[in-house]
Amino acid sequence: MKAKIVIALFLLVASFSNAQELVWHTDANKAITESNKSKKPLMLFFTGSDWCGWCIRLQQEVFTQPDFKKWAKDNVVLLELDFPRRTAQDDKLKIQNAQILQVFGVRGYPTIWFVNAQLENEKINFSQLGSVGYVAGGPEKWVESAKTILANKK
Repeated sequence: MKAKIVIALFLLVASFSNAQELVWHTDANKAITESNKSKKPLMLFFTGSDWCGWCIRLQQEVFTQPDFKKWAKDNVVLLELDFPRRTAQDDKLKIQNAQILQVFGVRGYPTIWFVNAQLENEKINFSQLGSVGYVAGGPEKWVESAKTILANKK
């Protein structure tokens, strides 16, 4: 009987933990499909995940925090566009990320763009809503700046 209770508690805790995990897409087409289906804008996160100190700091201080996770689940579809230096990456992913980087003229990391996007004949059309980078003050301040961008574009 005790074993069943322990297993039940474990499953309950595991399901709650998974409910807080975010889906960071890396395939732009899949993220756009989800964005259109859910009617949520995309949040494009341009990062150098294995070398950019400010990107790593943004991840740790904001993107892993419960306040951000709740806000993101309710408001955006996440797309990570990574430009690692030491981590191997598929050529198709490198090309996709470089093309999107060029469209937005990103010159530094981290950069976050909020956009609406449409796929038309295998071509992506982006409608820019606004951008932000690292914001000091933790997840509350960062989410506040993101809300301002999205509120001004509705």
